[in-house]
Amino acid sequence: MLLELVGRDDSGVVVQPPLSQAVGYVVVVVIGLVIAFIMVFVTKLLKRTVGEDNRKTEMFMTANRSVNTGLTASAVVSSWLWSTAMLGSSLVGYVNGVSGPFWFAAGCSPMIVFFAVLGISCKRKIPEAHTLLEIVRIRYGTSAHIVYMFLCLVNNIIASSNMLLGASAAISAMTGMHIIAATFLLPVGVGVYTFVGGIKATFLTDYIHTFTIVIILCYFSIKAFTLEEVGSLSNLYELVKAAGERSPVAGNEQGSYLTMTSKGGILFGILHIAANFGLVIMDTSFFIKAFSASPKAVVPGYVVGGIAYFAIPWCLGTLASSVVLGLEDNPIFPTYPRRMTSTEISGGLVLPYFAMTIAGKGGAAAILIITFMAYRTYWNGNATDEDVIRWSHYGVIFFALLASAFSTMLHYVGVDLGWTLYMLGVLTCPGIFPTVFTILWKRQSKAAAIISPLLGMATGIAVWLGSAYALYGAVTIVTTGATVPCVWGTVASAISPLPYSVIITLFKPENFDWADFRKERLAFEVDTSSISDRRNSTVARADIEIIPELSDADSQLQLKRWGRIAAIWAAATFLGHWVLWPLPMYASKYIFGKGFFAAWLVIAIIWLWGTLIVVGFYPIVDGRHQLLAVWRAIREGGHRKKKISESIDESSGSGEATPKIVEGKVDN
Repeated sequence: MLLELVGRDDSGVVVQPPLSQAVGYVVVVVIGLVIAFIMVFVTKLLKRTVGEDNRKTEMFMTANRSVNTGLTASAVVSSWLWSTAMLGSSLVGYVNGVSGPFWFAAGCSPMIVFFAVLGISCKRKIPEAHTLLEIVRIRYGTSAHIVYMFLCLVNNIIASSNMLLGASAAISAMTGMHIIAATFLLPVGVGVYTFVGGIKATFLTDYIHTFTIVIILCYFSIKAFTLEEVGSLSNLYELVKAAGERSPVAGNEQGSYLTMTSKGGILFGILHIAANFGLVIMDTSFFIKAFSASPKAVVPGYVVGGIAYFAIPWCLGTLASSVVLGLEDNPIFPTYPRRMTSTEISGGLVLPYFAMTIAGKGGAAAILIITFMAYRTYWNGNATDEDVIRWSHYGVIFFALLASAFSTMLHYVGVDLGWTLYMLGVLTCPGIFPTVFTILWKRQSKAAAIISPLLGMATGIAVWLGSAYALYGAVTIVTTGATVPCVWGTVASAISPLPYSVIITLFKPENFDWADFRKERLAFEVDTSSISDRRNSTVARADIEIIPELSDADSQLQLKRWGRIAAIWAAATFLGHWVLWPLPMYASKYIFGKGFFAAWLVIAIIWLWGTLIVVGFYPIVDGRHQLLAVWRAIREGGHRKKKISESIDESSGSGEATPKIVEGKVDN
């Protein structure tokens, strides 16, 4: 529970779930398994038609490093299209006003684009790698590998728990399904297509989930204004303005929800961007997807995906929180006549109540679907983590049970989405600078790589708990979830490893030769057969662009060029989204007028619809050659079977020996 919400009345009207428990179980379990088996079928179809054999490890883990820009961009958006993003952006919008969703979005897009720098650097220096942990092991050895396995595991556990707490609370509120049942059943089904299809299956599943979610979000962006009580942008502005007059926001200019001058908003922006840098860099699924993309798709994929993603928390969080704030005192609102309680807000129920208000049971069903799918997009990536794959089936089951059990423990001690949203950076940030230095700085020593993140985590935890005690006189769930201790703890956890690493390195600096990375033979096997088959196939010649192989020198020059482009885009995205746009507005103390608020929301909605094009239609256009190849291969397969059948009939009629079919060929 956020300290800022203490004092809210938690008694009064009890909101009844608009859907039955049966609906919840059907969506979470049955539909999950149906999607899983569909993706198993699709990956087998790809093997049969275009030769993508997922039984081979290189195809299973990196899709033969051939994923194109459109699918990469869609996968990048899906990697951050967590249930937390939608529930959390609405939460901070409700608490801080229009600044909250903006800072939420601004805390995501810059580091997604920045990852293009790391991704292309890895492509250039160690092209056969599969994950971050492989790179650490090669450069620093087993001890460092174990430390970074621990850091990545902590990162993934706290991120999974954050999403499980929010997703299970939303599903329980919509269906009445027991919150613990939702916690343990949500991961069901992901392992099925991951085991069979590998990373390519997760790319394809990410695409389907993301496309579906963004369609529903675009529907919300229109449906909200068909509600008579909202009606128009100008009327929504008046509703939000009146909400600020009824319940002024402490720390906001004149207590208004309609201003970027918000102390709570900017503090959240600081802790959120730091926490998200940690979440991205220490999440091995991002490295897997970067390695899976073709070299020319890494930078465009991450840049386009990062910029497109910005619209989702910004638009949805602004619209949902504005409608909830404006209609909270209206009889159509689920909690009427009371306001939302602190438990409901911190539990992430702003978005579900928004959907129920504008669309009734249909809105509740939409929230159930997008929450379910958004959680699975996170699991898609982490279920293909290198070390999980090494453990095979047992690794995925172990991680699912561990995350669910940890989330259950947090729930029963009183921790919810709001608490984990604010404090998770304390645990996710210590590895940021040591990891970046591992890839970009040849001087960092082994001791620095091992010791600095551990010292950083200890520093962050000490500052976090110490700040809570110094400011509020006690260390409790409420005080440790307050904004200021979480900001100080997150910043300390993120920044302190920088001087620690530099100082430790000065005692015995290394001079690592990046060429040593390229000497490592990490690819399990090179699946050249499918490439050869596609080159020789009439279908391939007609529909698939065959890219001539480049010499190593030419390839390095191209990758260096992409690296410079990635660095420029990363700097531009950070300056645009985090500095030049919001900070002058914060300093101006400007309170939105009716026209400005309308323009703010219209731009956000247009951007959201642009994201729909990027994640939904761009992959189809970009992958049209392979889609055509699959279709023609299916048709050719049908014709071949027909000819074989006719041949069998003729042989039977003439008394000749029946031809034997061996691997699709007729053997006489």
